[in-house]
Amino acid sequence: MKDFAAIDFETANAEPTSVCAVGIVVVKNCEITDSFYSLIRPVPEYHNYWCTRVHGLTEEDTCDAPVFPEVWAQIAPKIEGLPLVAHNKSFDEHCLRSVFRCYRMDYPDYEFHCTLQKSRRVWPYGHHNLDIIAERCGYDLRQHHHALADAEACAAIAIKLFNTEDDPWFWETSEFVFRKLQENGEALKADTLAEVMKMERKAIDNALKQLKKDGKVYSPKRGYYAAVRDNLTETAETTNKNRED
Repeated sequence: MKDFAAIDFETANAEPTSVCAVGIVVVKNCEITDSFYSLIRPVPEYHNYWCTRVHGLTEEDTCDAPVFPEVWAQIAPKIEGLPLVAHNKSFDEHCLRSVFRCYRMDYPDYEFHCTLQKSRRVWPYGHHNLDIIAERCGYDLRQHHHALADAEACAAIAIKLFNTEDDPWFWETSEFVFRKLQENGEALKADTLAEVMKMERKAIDNALKQLKKDGKVYSPKRGYYAAVRDNLTETAETTNKNRED
């Protein structure tokens, strides 16, 4: 997926209609081509302590801000025909649908993708917060919970994780696969690894390819993979080089 729009909402209170800021980053051919940020007058119009503590916005910031329909009128042409991407799409999509319903606007049934879900499949271990995953993808998120900064971070993640011509392989994934093969002690098929580790098959294939190149994994028989032990003979190393995937 080379063309998309990353989106992030901040809310003023616990109501999903209370969007008080939005950030949009438009990506074309894996390059950022446009961005947009605006404060929004929330509905209902109050800020609770916990939300303000997260993003720092108060009633003073949004009391003179435009209402959602005015803001979306500027956004809609920028994202027309593009799938939307969010980090934890269940939140942002729910907010978007709710505020459309609140203002009785026709919802265009936007296609949504989730970098949070994708990152959990690529890296099944550890935390998957936006700032952590953004850093793994090479983006330094310095203004976490600012809607535009979060949208930029989401776009950076999506460029890495959803680019079908260059599905990401990361050292973490390779190490997880290598450890699993070491723990198992026997050769496993790639499908079995993907099932056991709850990872996408393509991520497993990329990890195995790199591990074989690094001499950490070999194929004792066609379609099976095992971790190279320190005491493997030169025969096993030759097998690792010569066998086909």
